[in-house]
Amino acid sequence: MLSLNQLALRRGQKLLFEEASLQAHTGQRLGLVGANGSGKSSLLSMLLGNLEPDAGQFGFPPDWTLAHVRQEIPRGEGTALDYVMDGDTELRTLQRAIDAAQGDHADHRLYERLEAIDGYRAEARAARLLHGLGFSPQASDQAVETFSGGWRMRLNLAQALMCRSDLLLLDEPTNHLDLPAILWLEKQLAQFEGVLIVISHDRDFLDGVCTRIAHIEQERMTLYTGHYSDFEAQRAARLAQREALYMRQQKEIAHLQGFVDRFRYKASKAKQAQSRLKMMERMTRIVPAHVDSPFRFRFLEPEKNPQHLLKLQQARLGYRDDTVLQSVTLNLTAGDRLGLLGVNGAGKSTLVKALARGSTLLGGERIVGRDTRIGYFAQHQLDLLEPDQSVIDHLRTIDKDGKESELRDYLGRFGFHGDRVFETVAPFSGGEKARLVLALMIRQKPNLLLLDEPTNHLDLEMRQALSMALMEFTGALVVISHDRHLLRSVCDELMIVHSGRVEVFPGSLDDYAAWLRSQESISDISEGPRQSGAIKTRKQQRQAQAQRRQLLKPLLDQVRQIEKSMERDRKSLVDVEEKLADESLYSDPARASEITELTQLRSTLRARIDRAEWDWLSASEALENAESG
Repeated sequence: MLSLNQLALRRGQKLLFEEASLQAHTGQRLGLVGANGSGKSSLLSMLLGNLEPDAGQFGFPPDWTLAHVRQEIPRGEGTALDYVMDGDTELRTLQRAIDAAQGDHADHRLYERLEAIDGYRAEARAARLLHGLGFSPQASDQAVETFSGGWRMRLNLAQALMCRSDLLLLDEPTNHLDLPAILWLEKQLAQFEGVLIVISHDRDFLDGVCTRIAHIEQERMTLYTGHYSDFEAQRAARLAQREALYMRQQKEIAHLQGFVDRFRYKASKAKQAQSRLKMMERMTRIVPAHVDSPFRFRFLEPEKNPQHLLKLQQARLGYRDDTVLQSVTLNLTAGDRLGLLGVNGAGKSTLVKALARGSTLLGGERIVGRDTRIGYFAQHQLDLLEPDQSVIDHLRTIDKDGKESELRDYLGRFGFHGDRVFETVAPFSGGEKARLVLALMIRQKPNLLLLDEPTNHLDLEMRQALSMALMEFTGALVVISHDRHLLRSVCDELMIVHSGRVEVFPGSLDDYAAWLRSQESISDISEGPRQSGAIKTRKQQRQAQAQRRQLLKPLLDQVRQIEKSMERDRKSLVDVEEKLADESLYSDPARASEITELTQLRSTLRARIDRAEWDWLSASEALENAESG
């Protein structure tokens, strides 16, 4: 058990929180949320032994193994597979001891222990972790130093997951991951058997992983039982007890409900439109939990809203001699709200760059409407801010005639209050720079928004404010994001960027995970770092895939049947673990038999899942051999 007792923590003279107490038992997964600077990362640093508490105590069993994601960029000539396997320190210790004893002369107890920790299949376990995080089979044998920084951080995450830990600490683990890898990680962590503490600004990820939420605000930590959505409901009820906030809640709900009602009568029967309508209805429940957010803004009404905004006609997109996408035809008109799906390296950002500036257009046409005003947000734009200029100076470059009082009021909606508007941006965090770039973009009154991962660096409150603002934006937008809540909130249609082409995605966002699994069963689409090369024509790709599906159908059916069985058992296991995580279960002596039954059922489900995973691996290997044969 992990315990915090009346804990206080400071950074310099600043009190982060005090009187924090909690207990976390094996199998519990705790989400740590709060504003940037509230002390979330400092708490993890303290658990790692890098900080001392200013008051109170914390502790966990001395024999526990602790794992976390290293923040240093790994280097070296060792392979990716070896680097990940280094995460299992006991495995490496045993291997070195056996090697030192010259193999067959080693103490038989070393081999018994190696078998007990499943060391003989450790390489396969490491390979599965790499595959789940988006690395191709060939990438496993590449030297660590050959990967880009983002992919090396994925290696750090894989190494932490390789560790058979009792306490796993994850600080923003979805950074550097695309949506397919996030979906995979979510499933992995939902099966974690130790104590997990995770910091994340992704509400869907927290919902899928966590059984409890610890919220840090106003220098106090409050514990909530359930997923992130449960936390929002419980916090909304608490805030409603304060009369001023209750009145603001009712005003926000009425405003949003009016918007939902207006959309309801305009929405088509399209699946995506109905999905977005459901999300907006859900937002009426979410809003009360964020009524005290420091961020409150809306997009300025565009000066003109033309019907035809921008068009790509038979476009070939890429970089110099490297074609990434071809035969792209995309017509953006007033009111279009598109979300782009696809693995990292598929070409999503390449497409948005072509739309925004035409910088990746190698062939075909890009036609921009006369009154089209583009607002483009991409991560590289954070680096284009002038480090020696203040926040308000940046805004004055766009609005030269604005009154200082009005400009300061506008910036305050993005969290820049008081004299902060006069501070230079050089020391700003990534989140602060992202907020400033958004403020500058909105001030220009665009009628077409092109957003490439706009939620990176943003905390939960700012993400919520951005989702609300985008929902009411009257122009057109194209969004790349791994934040599923944002995509569900603002997009009416999804498009998939895959295998060198751009097509309408026929399902909803919830269907995307199943689509990914079906594609992986047909061919290896986890490309890792993208390799250059010729792209087949669409007709050739379809013919090849059809032939492969016919040949591999029996093996593919077997893999899918095992996956369905595992999915059912995993859902049952989550339900059982949630019941066991309920503290009221242990306070009632009459429920002792229920605890025993649930514990036995958990063991049975875990054993069944373990057997199914090995069956799945064997079937997948047979499928892979058939594909390569």
